[in-house]
Amino acid sequence: MEALRIYPADETGVWQEGPVFLGCRAQWITPESRHERLPLYDERDQLAIAADAIVDNREELFDRLRIERERRARMTDAELILEAYRRWEEEAPQYLIGDFAFAVWDRRKRRLFAARDLLGSRTLYYRRDGRRFAFCTAMRPLLALPGAAKELNESWLAEFLAIPIILDSVDVHSTVYRGIEQIPPAHSLTIEEGKLTLKQYGTLAEPERKLRLRSNGEYEEAFRDVFRQAVASKLRTFRQVGASLSGGLDSGAVIAFAAAPLRSAGKTLHAYSYVPPADFTDWTPKRMAADESPYIKSVASHIGNISENYLDFPDRNSFGEVDDLLELMEAPYKFFENSFWIKGILERAAASEVGVLLTGARGNYSVSWGPAPDYYARLLRKLRWVRLYRELKRYGKRMGIGRSRLLRFIAKTAYPGLAGRFAGAAKQPVQPQLIDPDLARRTNVFEKLRNRDVGLAEFPFDEFAARADQFGNLAASNHQGTSITKFSLRYAIWERDPTSDPRVVRFCLSLPIEQYVQDGMDRSLIRRSTAGYLPDSIRLNQRVRGVQGADWIHRMIPCWRAFTNELQQLCRDPAVSHYVNVNQIKRSLSIIGPAPKPEQAYDPDARILMQGLIVGRFLRQFS
Repeated sequence: MEALRIYPADETGVWQEGPVFLGCRAQWITPESRHERLPLYDERDQLAIAADAIVDNREELFDRLRIERERRARMTDAELILEAYRRWEEEAPQYLIGDFAFAVWDRRKRRLFAARDLLGSRTLYYRRDGRRFAFCTAMRPLLALPGAAKELNESWLAEFLAIPIILDSVDVHSTVYRGIEQIPPAHSLTIEEGKLTLKQYGTLAEPERKLRLRSNGEYEEAFRDVFRQAVASKLRTFRQVGASLSGGLDSGAVIAFAAAPLRSAGKTLHAYSYVPPADFTDWTPKRMAADESPYIKSVASHIGNISENYLDFPDRNSFGEVDDLLELMEAPYKFFENSFWIKGILERAAASEVGVLLTGARGNYSVSWGPAPDYYARLLRKLRWVRLYRELKRYGKRMGIGRSRLLRFIAKTAYPGLAGRFAGAAKQPVQPQLIDPDLARRTNVFEKLRNRDVGLAEFPFDEFAARADQFGNLAASNHQGTSITKFSLRYAIWERDPTSDPRVVRFCLSLPIEQYVQDGMDRSLIRRSTAGYLPDSIRLNQRVRGVQGADWIHRMIPCWRAFTNELQQLCRDPAVSHYVNVNQIKRSLSIIGPAPKPEQAYDPDARILMQGLIVGRFLRQFS
């Protein structure tokens, strides 16, 4: 969606009534959207809409809104959103399920209303000054407005540099550019009578009362019903359907439930799987798999009707993609280990006329959640000895670990402070910092982040808190939704994730923990519920897990000299050293050395170097 809403202002700077401009560059994905013209204007009620949206609960909305049967098949999602606004006005987003960013101009009420979906799967930026208000799905058009200054937002950049994990920023309102803000996930924006109001309209919080059914079988059937509905709703395209397929439970479950409706529609699922290059030697521990192709082949063979694509992109690496990714993302980014193959998969899918690419990105915290050690730690703290003994016996057998060893680990998880004192309270080494100390001081960034679990302090990791954070932390949703939108805008492919469908998430959050861990089986619900859907070698595999990004340094060894030479040049550039800790980059260069080893892929100093180069290039382009 490319849309502008403009208010001329009087000499006081107060927004006044003036011309309204809406525009939209549509991506035709759904059957109803073919040849759709946006923006859409309703003459009768004087409502106009620009939308970047796919609505998943169409049938429910049709019934609620009493849409005539003959209109339903051809009604576009933008028309449906407009009908929802006509009925519920500013409460409309609460009734919508799907991926959306939209804006409605209500001419009679002189109101602009815009909203972003619950998990922020589509972006919506805006710029306001004394003469106008403008909004867009991307930032570049807002920077191109007459008189718009391109200024760096130091506060955002400070958070990006200070946070060592993949999260960009905890501020869900700002962007890397001063003057360009964004509507956060699960929020709406209203401009009426010259006043701008932002409001959060919904959450994905764990309910106070858990769902109680009579048996495992009833839980499994209820899960299959809600998951099947979510998967089916994500298949709505007149183009081909693809999927990012790994060897794990999440993506496997998604395509397993997609298989029947696709087969009925006469479509083949195009599966895209990244594998390391042929000359890569897997250095990871035995319980991890950098190459998941044997597991992927097992899933594809069991399900059938799948066109398999194993892609190793032998000539691509993280270094070679930086300039293109900076242009695509419109900002620095941190997912460099996977950047080249994410792009490569989307390019291959676009060449095959794929319109929807299924993923299972958030499944670890919804459908396949089930942290056995954390649950057992809870049992220990509650002194539920009989259940704990029985669980540890079965879990140890499944994992090939003795009960005494397991109990020591569970005790440390249950009482981390006590375990630390007995062990001498050894502290973790301080992580290398990419942010320039002066920038940190003038933005006060570490104080802002002091009570946030962003990898800076020794927060005791707890899977229960991490799950609540995954769906309750708007920053996490904003981070994921931003990259999904940017890639979609370029490749005209919508990544659709049934594991983050609000219906699925709310159902999963409503279940008692015993549905996720039982009889020594972690991630129990999905393992039981996919019996027959997935091969047992995948469904019951508790010992080996796939790992991504293990080969990024291996790929860069041929260009490592060029990489380090550029870093040394960046360290001498004042435009870079004003923001980036160049002394740390020099230390990290010395530590990693001129001949890096593939097993340093997860080394903090290696990551500092790659992130430093990405930020340095962005700052040079910016200046």
